[in-house]
Amino acid sequence: MTAAGTPGHGPLTGVRVVELAGIGPGPFAAMLLADLGADVVRVDRPGGAGIGVDPAYDITNRNKRSVIIDLKAEDGAAGVLDLAERADILIEGYRPGVAERLGVGPEACRDRNPRLVYGRMTGWGQEGPLADRAGHDIAYIALTGTLGMIGEPDEPPAVPANLLGDYAGGSLYLVVGVLAALNHARATGAGQVVDAAIVDGTAHLSTMIHGMMAAGGWQDRRRANLLDGGCPYYGTYETADGRHMAVGPLEQRFYDEFVELLGIPELGPARQDPARWEELREGVAARFRTRTRDEWTAVFEGSDACVAPVLSLREAPGHPHLAARGTFVDHGGITQPAPAPRFSATPTSVRGGPAQPGADTADVARDWDIPRLTKDGG
Repeated sequence: MTAAGTPGHGPLTGVRVVELAGIGPGPFAAMLLADLGADVVRVDRPGGAGIGVDPAYDITNRNKRSVIIDLKAEDGAAGVLDLAERADILIEGYRPGVAERLGVGPEACRDRNPRLVYGRMTGWGQEGPLADRAGHDIAYIALTGTLGMIGEPDEPPAVPANLLGDYAGGSLYLVVGVLAALNHARATGAGQVVDAAIVDGTAHLSTMIHGMMAAGGWQDRRRANLLDGGCPYYGTYETADGRHMAVGPLEQRFYDEFVELLGIPELGPARQDPARWEELREGVAARFRTRTRDEWTAVFEGSDACVAPVLSLREAPGHPHLAARGTFVDHGGITQPAPAPRFSATPTSVRGGPAQPGADTADVARDWDIPRLTKDGG
């Protein structure tokens, strides 16, 4: 068995997952399952996914194995159904109805394996007026109200990369869903379909905000609230060198330490008076502009003022705390986030680099006892 399929790494050791190759949240969800120890077999299509990323650097395919099956070929579906018969979970990210047309939809798979958990990852969901429409992260989060929360009030909403929709509202909810359904399948012998829609998951992430809004504690506009930059002691400030510090001393005792270390104790009482918030914001901004980011980092070092430097992606792995925890690892010459979360009895690791399309066909055919794979894809 290849390194990526080696058993004994993580709490999902022994769980078999089939991933029908796609882009975005599906591969990330499958990576998370693989990081947790599952034997994830990615079914790549001939010619690749078509997004122009060198497979050697696509670390969302780490800890997986890959076979190539042409689902448009006459016997393509048969190979996937053979895998589904031996799997616990299958993940696909096609538009509604596509998997069915290819012969690998939920019914076809569960006819072969009634215990199978069939995870469906889409933006709009399997049903609804937009279900058949194309889309990407930014459109999905736009409709949920979450994109409209982020940014300055007099500027367009800020784009949070594709982290909020694809990965938080999509991948993570798919993983929670398929693992919950797997628990049910193991208890009852019955699999089921998990409809993970990015619009649903992203909306769910805003549950607390909706409660605050109903209670009158949140205004439905940008930068007017406690946690969206409207509060002067919860936000970011530019330093003398053009970098930034993040500030978040919400509790009184942390706030007191913050204004003391920043050197503006006279502005401390402004916290209690929203009419003085702009005065407080200007005072905080003026102070931060007097020193560099690293100098302010040193000032707040060891304190409970809830202040941290805003680091770039390249800087983050070198931060002493993250380095001490091993939050980032180097594998195959690529610095990347380590698997998360952590487990006391079943530790996880990066066991293998990005799966190369079709490279593991022979191993999977042997390990999963599917000889036809070597004939069709190897």
